[in-house]
Amino acid sequence: MLPYPNIDPVMAHFTIGGINFSIRWYGFFYVLSFILGYIFLWKLLKYRKVKITRDQYDGIIFSIMLGVILGGRLGYVLFYNLPYYLRHPVEILYVWEGGMSFHGGALGVIIACLIYMRRQKIPFYSVADCAMPMVAVGLGLGRLGNFINGELWGKVTNLPWGMVFPDAGPLPRHPTQLYELFFEGIVLGVLSYILLKKTKKEGLVFWSFIGLYGIFRFLIEFIRVPDDLEIYDKIGYFLGFMTIGQILSVIMIIAAAIGIWTLYRKKPEVAL
Repeated sequence: MLPYPNIDPVMAHFTIGGINFSIRWYGFFYVLSFILGYIFLWKLLKYRKVKITRDQYDGIIFSIMLGVILGGRLGYVLFYNLPYYLRHPVEILYVWEGGMSFHGGALGVIIACLIYMRRQKIPFYSVADCAMPMVAVGLGLGRLGNFINGELWGKVTNLPWGMVFPDAGPLPRHPTQLYELFFEGIVLGVLSYILLKKTKKEGLVFWSFIGLYGIFRFLIEFIRVPDDLEIYDKIGYFLGFMTIGQILSVIMIIAAAIGIWTLYRKKPEVAL
């Protein structure tokens, strides 16, 4: 098996005015993904010749940040652990400790951007397609943060790359955070970038990303240990056979299939 690196989740400690602060790797990666997204999304928009002003671009970035943070956190609270947070509502604000839902974040970003772009009369797909490679970067960095936190590990395995995680018992487990980093971050990032370069069909990159993410996440959930949540049954699954992540991923796959179908649906000819 491979040794778990056991990196301190706290990146740095410092004191300002007698008050102690700490920067966690998980939070640092979120900030880094926003910075990288801000820099490179503008370049991708220019490559696709999307006509927006710098002020409009800043508004889009703000909408994305708002959607990621609010949607990601509220999605985790509502989809995964609502009974716990109803008893501990203050902990909803503890974003730096982890507990973000991609499904909730994706929904939050889509809603926030749709509202802003409709007001600004900016085509949604033209921006969404360009954003997908950077979304993949953010996903990859987020999974790296999960790995450093020693959370979201997989089931017990005898494969040579299994790892013993600090809070997961003495047996080696699938490093599912790294699997997701590879498929959701690297593979999706490369594929969405290639598709962005190869196709001019607006919306295809966006819906392809949504569908492929759903497929990757659905499959990895089979070897990932379900969260210890009150909504799950005694064997760790919702309704006995699926995790919440798999249910939400199936919805994403279906939505992507419908989305791609609508892109290629031929409009009926009007008889004269």
